[in-house]
Amino acid sequence: MPYVPITNIPKMATIDDAQLVSRTLACAFDDDPMMRWFFPDDSSREAKLDRYFTTLFTRQYVHHGVCERTDSGAAFWVPPEGQAKAVPDAETVQDLQDILGDRAPLFRDAVESAAKHTPMEPHWYLAVIGADPAAQGQGHGAALLRSGLAKADAAGLPTYLESSKPSNLPIYEHFGFTVREEVRLPGGGPVLWAMRREPCPPPGV
Repeated sequence: MPYVPITNIPKMATIDDAQLVSRTLACAFDDDPMMRWFFPDDSSREAKLDRYFTTLFTRQYVHHGVCERTDSGAAFWVPPEGQAKAVPDAETVQDLQDILGDRAPLFRDAVESAAKHTPMEPHWYLAVIGADPAAQGQGHGAALLRSGLAKADAAGLPTYLESSKPSNLPIYEHFGFTVREEVRLPGGGPVLWAMRREPCPPPGV
């Protein structure tokens, strides 16, 4: 039997992984309702998503979050101690505005609207998770989810995320998330589902 390497084991993502991470997430989010709202032009969406995720990863999450990747997936988590620092600085905001163009005001309003629903208690925040559709069914997303949730569980803390893709809700529910509320983004944007997961106690507790 030929050897088949396991490529869906999460590993820490470093700045050197920026090209792989951004390309993977650009493919993963091509059909995401919120990203299609921010980037409505089919012909330029992939390139702009690549720049968007490169900016977020290299300027923000790789420095203040816990970023993991597989060969075909990536996830950005932010623990409580990193959340104040993970807010984009002025230069990052300007870079994102340049990428978004005339959609930048919609992006700003969406971020501000979502922020109003962020839990106040200490928690782990799942900012971004995605897998290349070409590797669908190979367990990349599930492996990344389990890895991050294990860290939150070890800290005894809940986890929070937002999703604008209805088909993802059952997946998150399978991992213990429940919908806290529905947030309609301003300006005619899509619905965001705010989801929370309670920490699981260690085995035997």
